[in-house]
Amino acid sequence: MTYENTYENTRTGTLDAPGATLHYQVRGAGPALLIGQSGEGDADRSVDLAARLADTYTVITYDRRGLSRSRLHDPSGGATLAEHADDAARVLAAVTPEPAAMLGCSLGAVIGLHLALRHPGRIHTLIAHEPVAPRLLPAAERTHHEHELAHLQRLYVRDGLAAALPEIARVLGIDTSGRDSEPGLTPQPVNDLRRANFDYFIRYDFTAVLADTLDLPALTATPTRIIPAVGRTTPEGVFDRRCAYALADALSAEVVELPGGHNGNTSHPSGYAAHLRDLLAVPAQP
Repeated sequence: MTYENTYENTRTGTLDAPGATLHYQVRGAGPALLIGQSGEGDADRSVDLAARLADTYTVITYDRRGLSRSRLHDPSGGATLAEHADDAARVLAAVTPEPAAMLGCSLGAVIGLHLALRHPGRIHTLIAHEPVAPRLLPAAERTHHEHELAHLQRLYVRDGLAAALPEIARVLGIDTSGRDSEPGLTPQPVNDLRRANFDYFIRYDFTAVLADTLDLPALTATPTRIIPAVGRTTPEGVFDRRCAYALADALSAEVVELPGGHNGNTSHPSGYAAHLRDLLAVPAQP
């Protein structure tokens, strides 16, 4: 494992994992908070949110294996969601021996659910924002959305990113206009690095979602406090919002609304940070 200081008070580290080398970043001081990013997002995707939380938390972000600086030993292979959860546990163990909080966004939320099951006590709280987890839904609805995800994957392979991105946004209810975003955000252009990350995400992480083994009944027994969350502007009927409500039903929990839509952590970092502080200040119920 290596660990060094870099720009803007952000410390970076690398660590070895089976089949990969993982890159992670640490900013701030205080209780540990891991951000599990959505989609193709790497450790830099939540830079604005991390900056607004670093006065309160030790904010940890990382590149999932296959993205950016987290290199695979075999670039042609993917990873299961359980393997992604094991990676998140390794990153946390490299930074802190104490249980951490986690914000999981979309795919990151599903990884957080697996982390809670596979590594009990590693995270004390998981804010699961719009988990992309068909297994949370009733059978017919689950099958419909699994077919939808498989179609998006085929569309990407056949016609490329320009054709797939609008359809992915439609399925997940993502507003790509940016009209509702907070001002002064760090630019996140779709450059060559993000295109490569999208390629891995759609080719391999979509497959991981479709092959998911999440044990929904087991989540009711985890010691982790799980808070299902949705974006305030995410359309009511879309897949990911439905998954959050299905998770809440299974856990007999309340759904919380956070600013913005599916990507509110990047479009509304100030409002998001304020809500996270409030949520994490509430102690878990005995």
